[in-house]
Amino acid sequence: MRGMNLLGKIDLQGRSSWVKVARMYVRSVLYRAGRKDVDDVETLVSEVFTNAVRHSESGRRPGGVVTLCVYDDGETVRVEVTDEGSPDSVPRIPERSGLFDEGGRGLWMVQELSSAWGWGQHTNGRTVWFEIRTADCLRDGPQGVR
Repeated sequence: MRGMNLLGKIDLQGRSSWVKVARMYVRSVLYRAGRKDVDDVETLVSEVFTNAVRHSESGRRPGGVVTLCVYDDGETVRVEVTDEGSPDSVPRIPERSGLFDEGGRGLWMVQELSSAWGWGQHTNGRTVWFEIRTADCLRDGPQGVR
């Protein structure tokens, strides 16, 4: 991960009611790092965290956990969402979503709003990550100049 600095890491309950906490955490971590325009990052955190809860053991078992890690290398913000995995589902973008479908657009949105994204399986579960370049997530410079 090319010189990324870890800005924050947190374990959250694998419950849909914790999506708001995940968003607030990421916003606060990025604000402290000087990132001000973080709406897209927050939106993508909501989508990926919601997927982790819906489609993994983190959301199915009592006491399930979803871990968020936020990184920054000065040019790119990276967020990793790690859940406990699932034997019967993997992250994928559906070929088609109907106009009135209630789901199926989350990873499509991640693909469209991020500069890169992906996922990986590991012994403790699965990590879905996305990156947004600095141009897409502005940082205040000296004297408040962007």
